[in-house]
Amino acid sequence: MPFAAGGPTDVTARILGEHMSKTLGQQIEVKNIVGAGGTTAITHGAQSAPDGYTIMIGHMGTHSAAPAFYPNLKYDPTKDFEPIGLAVGTPIVIVARKDFPPKNLKEFIAYLKANSTMIDVAHAGIASVSHTTCLMLTHQLGVKLTEVTYRGTGPALIGLAGGHVDIMCDQIVNLVERIKDGQIKAYAIATPARSPALPDVPTTKEAGLPDYEVSALNALFAPKGTPEPIVARLNEALSRALDDPTTKKRLLDLGGVIPDSQQRTGAWLGDFVKAEVARWSPIIKAAGVLGP
Repeated sequence: MPFAAGGPTDVTARILGEHMSKTLGQQIEVKNIVGAGGTTAITHGAQSAPDGYTIMIGHMGTHSAAPAFYPNLKYDPTKDFEPIGLAVGTPIVIVARKDFPPKNLKEFIAYLKANSTMIDVAHAGIASVSHTTCLMLTHQLGVKLTEVTYRGTGPALIGLAGGHVDIMCDQIVNLVERIKDGQIKAYAIATPARSPALPDVPTTKEAGLPDYEVSALNALFAPKGTPEPIVARLNEALSRALDDPTTKKRLLDLGGVIPDSQQRTGAWLGDFVKAEVARWSPIIKAAGVLGP
């Protein structure tokens, strides 16, 4: 687990691991190894024995954005793993302080373009999901905002809810309760369909920004060279967990998107990672930002 306990990726891993343990007949232990935007844990996992006993839960940051943020990255997301399967998607929501003037996304876009020098964008640190996904947003809009870096998602959201910063892009898992409680304002969710967790929030396509579709992938990977029968067994355990009604409900309640049968295969995941690396690299390189 490349992030600290309690975050959205960690919660997802523990929910899935609980059910997968039953299928495999062995307890799955979640080991949190933090650092360097999640790449420390993935480097450790990539170098582990390819015997099926060490697997990784990869993330948009570790398997899509990392090559552009970290020029000396010790692994290649497209070559150094055996993809097991997509676990769950966590859609990105565009949010702002509750008294931010624009009433809808079209007004939001116009306001950013007219007032870019006076707008602060919060994020949880260089190479975090909130940082990367708002880089994509500002890249598409052709604006440059003032970045305010916090030490994690929690402090960033506290700053947003307190009105100390203006806008943020982040995973739905972190935002649902604050949006429902009126602590922050949601403008759009960056998925093709609305989320059952936030049914009143329009999609970016509905609201006028169709090219901004992004979800923070969570997927399982094994070290390169893990035998195919082991990968297949892990894939089966993952798929059973995603089909289990209780497990599925827990993930949906968090705002997660459950992959369909095609998206659960290792082959699909491998192709998806290649496409995501190609998608994110020019955006990050154009911003001229490197990871810590």
